[in-house]
Amino acid sequence: MATAKKTPAKKTVAKTAPAKKTAAKKTPAKKPSATAVKLAKEIGKKKADPKHKGMSPKEIATEKGEPWVNVLQVELDPDNIGAGAFELDWNDKFLTQLIRAGYQKEANEKDTVIVDRWFQDVCRNIVMENFEQWEAGQIDPEMRTIVRRDLGNGKTEVS
Repeated sequence: MATAKKTPAKKTVAKTAPAKKTAAKKTPAKKPSATAVKLAKEIGKKKADPKHKGMSPKEIATEKGEPWVNVLQVELDPDNIGAGAFELDWNDKFLTQLIRAGYQKEANEKDTVIVDRWFQDVCRNIVMENFEQWEAGQIDPEMRTIVRRDLGNGKTEVS
């Protein structure tokens, strides 16, 4: 079951191993396509906003008045890989958006209940979509394969 917790965002820095040098066969460089060049120029134009330097994505969204939610951590039971929990973080604007969308709580319940109901709905929708796709791929036993055999003289046998 998903558990929703409102906790401050954690910063994790991943360490990477130094790249190994390998001898590679030299191939002539290909000229990039016009689309690739245009895309590279567009990406190069996007600069970090100095106003938000050093701020977390949550802080930036909150300052802009935008809803924000993120999965902070996924915990899996090593003995039962199908069991686990998600730790979520969100801002107040996201909570307001859920309330406006119809998610409610009782007076004595915490805000986490609303986010937990939303997350369960998202998971349920994923399962239902996968089930519908699986069900659509099943062969109906009532359906038969039609086999046509040319008998010659413009005649065909159908079975």
